[in-house]
Amino acid sequence: MILRFDDVFVPDGDDARRWAEEELSNQRYAEAKPTWFDLLARDIARFIADLFNSDNTANVGPSALIIVSVLIFAALVTVLIIWGRPRRPSAVRRLHGGLLGAEDDRSAAQLRADADRAAKAEDWDEATILRFRALARGLLERDLIDPTPGATAQGIAREVGMVFPAETASVRAAAVSFDDVRYLRHPASPQSYAQLAAADDRLSALRPEAVPA
Repeated sequence: MILRFDDVFVPDGDDARRWAEEELSNQRYAEAKPTWFDLLARDIARFIADLFNSDNTANVGPSALIIVSVLIFAALVTVLIIWGRPRRPSAVRRLHGGLLGAEDDRSAAQLRADADRAAKAEDWDEATILRFRALARGLLERDLIDPTPGATAQGIAREVGMVFPAETASVRAAAVSFDDVRYLRHPASPQSYAQLAAADDRLSALRPEAVPA
C-alpha cells in the first residue's frame, strides 16, 4: 500500500522492503563484494598492525615479532604464487563485457579456437579480428592489463608494451592489422594473420618476471 501526502509518495514497510531487496539484487552489488582473498588480506593486515601497537609490544619480545612477521609474509607470498593477486572489481567486470567494439563473453581459448576455424576456412579478416580479441582477452584474464572501457587496439598495445617491452613492436603491428580489417576494410592476408597469431602465442607463454626491465 502507498500512502500519499500532497505530492510525495511514502512507501509502507512492505513496499520499502521489497524495493530494497530489488535494488540489492542488482548484479553490480555482487560484483563489488570483496573476495575471500581480499577479506583474508585485510584480516592479516589488521593482525600485524595489532602486533606492533604500543599495548602488545610491551608483552611480546622483538624477536618474536620478527619471527611472526616473517612467517606471515612467507604465507602471503605462497598464497600469491598459488592463487595470484586479488582481481579488481573493474577488471572482473571487463572479463565478461565489451572488448574492442563488441559485446563478447567468449574466453581467450574460445576466441582462439574460433579464429583458427576462420583461418582454416581462409576467412583471414574474421580470423584476424578474433585472434586480436583473443590476445587482449588472454592478457585481461591473467590480470596483466586493465584497459579502460572503450579502449582501442592501439591503447591495448601500449599497455602490453609496458608489461612486455620486447613485444612492443609485434603487438603494435598486430593492432594495426586489427584496425586495418575492422575499421579501414583492408583485407587481411595469411602472412599478417600468421604474424598476429605468433605474437599471441608468445605472449601466452611469457611471464612479466621473465622480461628484462
